[in-house]
Amino acid sequence: MNNNIKIAPSILACDFSKLGQEILAVEKAGADIIHLDVMDGHFVPNLTFGPPIIKSVRSLTNLMFDTHLMVSNPDSLIDAYADAGANIITVHVEACNHLDKTLNYIRSLGCKAGVAINPHTDIKFLLNIIDNLDLILVMTVNPGFGGQKFISNMVNKITAVKEIIGSRKIFLEVDGGINSKNSSQVIIAGANILVAGSAVFEGGNEESYRKNILSLKV
Repeated sequence: MNNNIKIAPSILACDFSKLGQEILAVEKAGADIIHLDVMDGHFVPNLTFGPPIIKSVRSLTNLMFDTHLMVSNPDSLIDAYADAGANIITVHVEACNHLDKTLNYIRSLGCKAGVAINPHTDIKFLLNIIDNLDLILVMTVNPGFGGQKFISNMVNKITAVKEIIGSRKIFLEVDGGINSKNSSQVIIAGANILVAGSAVFEGGNEESYRKNILSLKV
């Protein structure tokens, strides 16, 4: 088991009728971070949840809230998510007119700043903003829906991003179709935060979640 790897369950896959209980269960099961997939129905074709939901569960746990904004207007929403309790705010380069300014503003609010890379995104832009980043998220599916199949050739992109990061203290996160069958590939490629939805919440109870989380670190 690799104890340097952090597991970030995506609550998009949990039972929303008992959201608070689910967050507490994955925390007890060994989750390191809670991943929050925010979708606006415009930047991506699905619609999820907003700041009120995040704020309603913030007091339940001290785990970091990793908020992934899959939205077309992130700059106008950053304050609301920071106020709701986000610790990490990740935006998509395609949605930001002035990415450097956006990242600096996120940091000015006391949050860690991340940028997400879609499967089609050219990673060369990272060279211009790398020192303003705390996290890089490599999407291993096309964003918008949970439960998609892992795109295997994204492993090469993870390796390339890791080379750009070098010795910098920047988290390299992966999200999309991550499970026990492919987690070792992305870890070897350089990822140190694995986002997983159905692969964690399968089984529906704390003991299952514990086994699922441990299986991702092997």
